[in-house]
Amino acid sequence: MNKNQALPWDNPRFKNWIAVARASQMIHQKLARALAPLDIKVPHLDILANLYRFEGISQQDLAHKLLVGRSNISMLLPQIEKRGLIERRKDDTDKRVLRLYLTDKGRDITLRALAIELELIEHSMSTTNTDECNFVGEVMQRMIRQMEEWEDGQQT
Repeated sequence: MNKNQALPWDNPRFKNWIAVARASQMIHQKLARALAPLDIKVPHLDILANLYRFEGISQQDLAHKLLVGRSNISMLLPQIEKRGLIERRKDDTDKRVLRLYLTDKGRDITLRALAIELELIEHSMSTTNTDECNFVGEVMQRMIRQMEEWEDGQQT
């Protein structure tokens, strides 16, 4: 950036990007606080919600869905497994693959946590009508697709 270039905060896209990032960060912080009484963290909820939705998912597929490395999942799983919320079972056809399942306790905690998350989403999105809400979602989906096409180090 040189002296003749506009400063980033003068760019409407930059200002709006900061607003999106701040909203995301604020929602994450509020969700973390709201989940504290259940003694789970946001990454734990991400795992539990996916196990609720995709019962028997492999660790590798779970990592892919969460956009994290398998090592991240491997570090988090023992924490929630130790609490009796999940169990790992060997795949019936490929013994090298571990499948993940919620326990009854895990299912209960997941449903309670999802209710908390939904309440937060409803509150934060209550400033929009249905059309605006759908528009925000569509724009975010387009941004996701654009970033998926982006190659590391690419300049526009």
